[in-house]
Amino acid sequence: MTERKPPGVPFESWVDKQIHDAQVRGDFDRLPGRGEPLPNELEAPYDELWWVKRKMAREGLSVLPPALALRKEAEDALTAAFAAPSERAVRKIITDVNAKIRDMLLKPPPGPPLGRKPYDVEEVVRQWRERRATAGSGVPDVPDGSRASDV
Repeated sequence: MTERKPPGVPFESWVDKQIHDAQVRGDFDRLPGRGEPLPNELEAPYDELWWVKRKMAREGLSVLPPALALRKEAEDALTAAFAAPSERAVRKIITDVNAKIRDMLLKPPPGPPLGRKPYDVEEVVRQWRERRATAGSGVPDVPDGSRASDV
């Protein structure tokens, strides 16, 4: 912890001494961005949430309106269902995401509409079975659920 400023010492001198001591110890030698130019943000318009956006970008986070987030979750759930090891797992994944879709359809949040109906569980299971059957035949699957040989 940094020591307290001694009485009678001007603040600027005390801070300068702290910075100098840290430089001598090498505390600034391995900071991210060392030796790189500062980003030219002086010409950009001021954004009061700049620090939030920068932190989100640094940590790989994103914020979507609830409907768009659920659309993404539904797409990810379908991908997970097709990769599931058992029919039981497929049914659970699709049933869980369908419950969220139905909830949002009943109580739509503000923002863009969901624009998605719940999945037909039996249809997803049928496609899952087909994919498993064709996995050994050497015919690659394409993202829309059909086989490459059907295209």
